[in-house]
Amino acid sequence: MAVKREHGTEHPFIKLGIFKLRIPFYHLRLEWPEAIQGVILVAVALGAISALQQTLGVPFDLATIMVVLNGAMYLLHPCLGDPTFPGWITPAIPIVLAWTMNYPEGTSRIHAVIALQLLMAALFIFMGITGLADKIVSFVPLSMRAGIILGAGLAAIISRMTPGGVFDAQPVTMTVGVLICYLVMFSYRFLSKKDTNSFVKFLSKYGMLPGLLVAGVVGIALGELPIPKPTMGFTPIWRFPELLQGYTMFGHGFPPISTFIDAIPVMIAAYIIAFGDFVLTEVVTHDADEVRQDEIIDFNPNRSNLISGIRNLILAIFAPYAPLNGPLWAGGTIANAERYKHGRDQMDSIFSGLWSFTGAMAVAGFITPIVTTLQPVLPLALALTMIVQGFACGYIGMEMVYTKEERGVAIVMGVILAVRSAAMGLAVGIILHLLIGVNEEAKAKAEALAAGK
Repeated sequence: MAVKREHGTEHPFIKLGIFKLRIPFYHLRLEWPEAIQGVILVAVALGAISALQQTLGVPFDLATIMVVLNGAMYLLHPCLGDPTFPGWITPAIPIVLAWTMNYPEGTSRIHAVIALQLLMAALFIFMGITGLADKIVSFVPLSMRAGIILGAGLAAIISRMTPGGVFDAQPVTMTVGVLICYLVMFSYRFLSKKDTNSFVKFLSKYGMLPGLLVAGVVGIALGELPIPKPTMGFTPIWRFPELLQGYTMFGHGFPPISTFIDAIPVMIAAYIIAFGDFVLTEVVTHDADEVRQDEIIDFNPNRSNLISGIRNLILAIFAPYAPLNGPLWAGGTIANAERYKHGRDQMDSIFSGLWSFTGAMAVAGFITPIVTTLQPVLPLALALTMIVQGFACGYIGMEMVYTKEERGVAIVMGVILAVRSAAMGLAVGIILHLLIGVNEEAKAKAEALAAGK
């Protein structure tokens, strides 16, 4: 039985410096709806396998070990006080893949992934230790924060809807999945009936899961997805020494300095994108905190940076991870936060939901029948979470800005960030903010409203 929290206070924890240790089953209860989602939505985490095979040439079984290790690292965030569901630096994946392909397959490419991930670890840890992360997030104007969030949402949807891409290969399957996800997670007409309709109340607990399951059945029935071929057993953790020898610095040595230098621009671009995740996390957690007055939610960008850095450091040494390790899986974080808003009787603490989700996902990745059964829906699961992220980023970004000037800067910056690059989007946001004087305009209108004019 988890320890109890007094109404209107922070959930109990053990203080460890900047970290707030919460132990599963002692501080945090198991939330079954999130645990069930984690078992099925491990399909999203398994989507990294294709990127690992493309960059490192690692076989499926060893790539699954890497996914399991990565999933275990996810637990560090909710258990150390970061109210978020972590993930990859997803929008940076195309940039990382394109850069690594400049190196020949084998030792050179493995060195490239290791060097980039070590640089990301160093930058995350530096930002967290110095406190610059918190200062940067609070310093960025609302118009630019909204632009980053809108850009992330647009990029997520564009990446899935590009002609000739994932949607064209599975049009009916993806349409069904997206519509059900939007209905269950965001529809006011649907959610307003959860107190009077037991079936609606049941579905509303499971976030993206109903959409993925129904779309999977439809896709298999229509031939848009292959029929699963489950096999028995467990992820072969005993082959971990083979992974160390074949795909890490233990077998290939430390990367040359020239590779680190070459990786610096990619590191900067990836952190710019990850910065948007910190902004989005702050907004999502603040929104949930406003709804749930029974729990104080403490999001600290410095703590989130440190944990992200630790994850990148561990995996760079033991399982180089091309998708990198970022502070946020938007789909999981938003799904958890939306159900958290339903009340304490549905989810005791936001951390309870997060550890249940991440813990179940880590265990599911270890069980081969689950992995092989879900293998056909791996691209679909990734696509659904990206498009759910796009919807949520859209309404969150637009809620953040109040004046026409702020909205204009946000949408222009967001579009450029999505279709050009993160660096160009930020540059445009800074120029427009300085040129138009958004901050002064917003202050004047806020003061007028406060004065009752």
